[in-house]
Amino acid sequence: MSDIQQADWDAIVIGSGIGGMAAGAALARVGKKVLILEQHWTPGGLTHSFERDGFSWDVGLHYLSYMAPGERERVILDWLCDTPIELVSLGAVYDVIHIGSSEPLALSRPYEAQERDLKDRFPHEAAAIEAWTVALRKGREAMLKIFPTRAMPEFAGDILDWWNSHEIEKWCKRTTREVVDELVEDRELAAVLTAQWGDHGGRPSKASFAMHALIAASYLKAGSWYPKGGGAAFADHILPTITKAGGDVRTGVRVTELVFEGSAVVGVRTADGEDIRAKAVISDIGARETVDAFVPASAGHEDWIAEIRALPSSIAHYTLFLGFEGDIEAAGATKSNHWFYPTGETDVIWTGAPDEDPPFVAIAFGSLKDPAHDPGPRQQHTGQILTWADWEPVKRWSGMPFGERGDDYAEFKRRAEETLFRQFERRFPDLAKLVVYRELATPLSTVTFTGHRDGAFYGLDVTPQRVVSDALRARTPIPGLYLSGQDVASPGIPGALWGGVLAAASVDPKVFKQFRK
Repeated sequence: MSDIQQADWDAIVIGSGIGGMAAGAALARVGKKVLILEQHWTPGGLTHSFERDGFSWDVGLHYLSYMAPGERERVILDWLCDTPIELVSLGAVYDVIHIGSSEPLALSRPYEAQERDLKDRFPHEAAAIEAWTVALRKGREAMLKIFPTRAMPEFAGDILDWWNSHEIEKWCKRTTREVVDELVEDRELAAVLTAQWGDHGGRPSKASFAMHALIAASYLKAGSWYPKGGGAAFADHILPTITKAGGDVRTGVRVTELVFEGSAVVGVRTADGEDIRAKAVISDIGARETVDAFVPASAGHEDWIAEIRALPSSIAHYTLFLGFEGDIEAAGATKSNHWFYPTGETDVIWTGAPDEDPPFVAIAFGSLKDPAHDPGPRQQHTGQILTWADWEPVKRWSGMPFGERGDDYAEFKRRAEETLFRQFERRFPDLAKLVVYRELATPLSTVTFTGHRDGAFYGLDVTPQRVVSDALRARTPIPGLYLSGQDVASPGIPGALWGGVLAAASVDPKVFKQFRK
């Protein structure tokens, strides 16, 4: 983005996702010169947008939590940005849950409103609903107690974990399924309460309840929000903070290895053979990906490496991007997202068999959420249909470059696209008639843009093992190497934002003092 020629940097950040941008901007705010290296042509990671035929879609943004004025995450975001991002509320209703053939249930905020709505539908489970609300609050608080330990020296983090051990044991080490089964008898209510697991990628039978509570409760506490200009607004507003402080953001640069002096990391080597030195290197590509791609066997720390490699990846996904022409609100589109579980079971993912109906789809209409969107005379709008899925069906094409996967992959995509679009037609038949453009992204798209193994949209799975893992501290045991992003904190944009700030604070503790000014 600039033409700075500088051999040494205070920090190099590998990857320009929200965690990498946040780490770089936080360090820039305390006077550091930061270089961000992004292997793709567009910065932003899963916050970037793309355009086709006059339509524009966000690839990884559907709504945001913790962004109400005064929330810590909003304060941090404002501090990181060169100019503030304008964020708009999506209203009281943010998700609509469709379980089997039952009437849709709108989820609204705050806690009290959702309790009332749930009790109206399930009056016989009033006590369980109240207990679930208490559990959400306590689970969220337990998760927030873990976050600070990720930027602390190991001994201090261990003390804090010990001090909070009762809450961690009760809420972090149990799964969502275990907690909901303890509290709820009605299976439809249990399905409703666990339906939003796609916001963090952890199936109810596998996810730490504290992580589910952190994400699900976030919308109840602070509502749902969307940035003016869509996901691209993050790069547009954060990256100038870095460049104006003497830093640089370089796209199309692939890091191939770390440069060591003795046991310490002192820089990176790029695919074109350039060595770039820095006092600190922050990896925003994921914990497992960092270990696999950059940490040689000679670096030691086998226990740390083994612990990270033992953590499973999160789920993969398919997204069908839709372009509409016409009055989509009259045809049924809403700002709120729609979650469909036609079998009534929520702990499910698609096998990826292209002719098999997926057991879950989420449908969202991004253009209705963005106040900057101008539909123009053709009334152009965008939407997405997403399903969580298994990686295996696309694995055989994973080693082939984009655009060179052959006719069999093209046929696989065509059939998968038709299957997903049939789901859309069933749910929104009037809207389906307004579709003029379709494009499918498979799990291989996630690999292309993030490098995450097995197409894992959220990086590491949010199991109890991951939530309490000491291996995910921002400061790694390798001197000079730090981790950033959602693996350090939690999935999603606010979680990755925290991961970036925790990484920056681990490099320079002044970060925590500065953003509060």
